[in-house]
Amino acid sequence: MSNHNVAITRAANLLREADALLITAGAGMGVDSGLPDFRGPNGFWGVYPALGRAKLHFEEIANPQAFVERPELAWGFYGHRLNLYRETSPGKSFEMLQDIAESMPYGAFVFTSNVDGHFQRAGFSGNRVCEVHGSIHHMQCLNPCSDHIWSAHDFTPEIDVETCRIISELPHCPCCGGLARPNILMFGDWHWSATRQSSQLAAIENWLAAVKNLVVVEIGAGTSIPTVRRFGENQNASLIRINKAESSITRTSDVALPMEGQEALQAISDML
Repeated sequence: MSNHNVAITRAANLLREADALLITAGAGMGVDSGLPDFRGPNGFWGVYPALGRAKLHFEEIANPQAFVERPELAWGFYGHRLNLYRETSPGKSFEMLQDIAESMPYGAFVFTSNVDGHFQRAGFSGNRVCEVHGSIHHMQCLNPCSDHIWSAHDFTPEIDVETCRIISELPHCPCCGGLARPNILMFGDWHWSATRQSSQLAAIENWLAAVKNLVVVEIGAGTSIPTVRRFGENQNASLIRINKAESSITRTSDVALPMEGQEALQAISDML
């Protein structure tokens, strides 16, 4: 049996024996659904050529200061992403994870840095998702005047794709009338309202305290911003790391699968 098949078999056995599934997901999960990969200037500027022409890096537009200095451009970027995430259907990986968790007494809980809301779109309960960096489907005051967070459901931005600028009305805070921004943790962000995240973190900690035999499945979580990787590694549980580029592990109890998420989950599912 090849090393590849041995790892798949070990992963399937861990999942078969577990009573709870912690899913830790990074940007690679969205790439499986067809969402763009922003890693590196070429990847980012390839999706947003107007920002490339302006020589604006991801860190400079994904920054609250951009909403102060160039609000139409900042909301052009985030408005385009909001529309994109609404229009893109979650990939098969979400369905396979749900199927795996269905047989477990405690089911699944999600810990993700993704802001696209695709776990909820795919049918995961919002009470079982922790969005550690926030959600593009929620907004807050830029200033902020309070900790109020509200849904972006009624906001439908119109974007000039050529210039990456919003051409419809900018969103405003319902409390003070000031400019609104996404409730997403950005670079250099000292005014992010973390009330949703705090509630979600409390919920996941309560769930983790109740489960008996946890297994962690990590998908597409990189090392450049290692929040997701560290959360999974810090659990007293075996970890299945699915990552084509960064699959290294240090514990013998863990399993490394240098594969795309959907490919790995399909192989595991075929053995269950």
